[in-house]
Amino acid sequence: MRLLIVDDDPLVCRSLQLLLVKEEDFEVVNTAGNGQAAIEICQLEQPDVILMDIQMPVMDGIECLKRIKQQWPSIQIMMLTTFRDEHNIRMALKAGAEGYLLKSTSIENMAQQIRALKAGSTILDADVLKAIVESDGIKLAGLTDRERDIVELVAQGLSNKEIADQLFLSAGTVRNMLSIILDKLELRDRTQLAIYYWQR
Repeated sequence: MRLLIVDDDPLVCRSLQLLLVKEEDFEVVNTAGNGQAAIEICQLEQPDVILMDIQMPVMDGIECLKRIKQQWPSIQIMMLTTFRDEHNIRMALKAGAEGYLLKSTSIENMAQQIRALKAGSTILDADVLKAIVESDGIKLAGLTDRERDIVELVAQGLSNKEIADQLFLSAGTVRNMLSIILDKLELRDRTQLAIYYWQR
């Protein structure tokens, strides 16, 4: 898996590069200190996944994210930041980020999350999810508390089996409840459900 690390702190870039290349399936193709440099590197390298800071000089992470998604929609982007405020989280997710992790995440967990993101999951740090939960109170009209729990976990990128394990339900029960939720909210699938959750 080809990675690009984008952060205006050279020490962060170097540290992540040294740690992530120890994973046998990772290759760090380059690092960049701002969004503009990241776009130039993407033109040459076409990484699979970008780990990107938000606040940077020249071009910030949100603007860079938007431009990369316009030009190379298949490149997956994980925002990696010290900021856990609800505004930055929502801006990043609406702009197309597939994940949002805090820099305090352990390197082992980060590696697992990068692999999960590449496999198609939406990745959100637990503290990040908590920030959004606290910001809007999770108001999903017409749903039971258990249905809201399922919606939150779907939005967090968990599979039906993972949701079942976490809520002590059977996978079949989760599947049935998910069908009911989609019907209530008039949505087609779990992807639409996750988007609906984050864009409320």
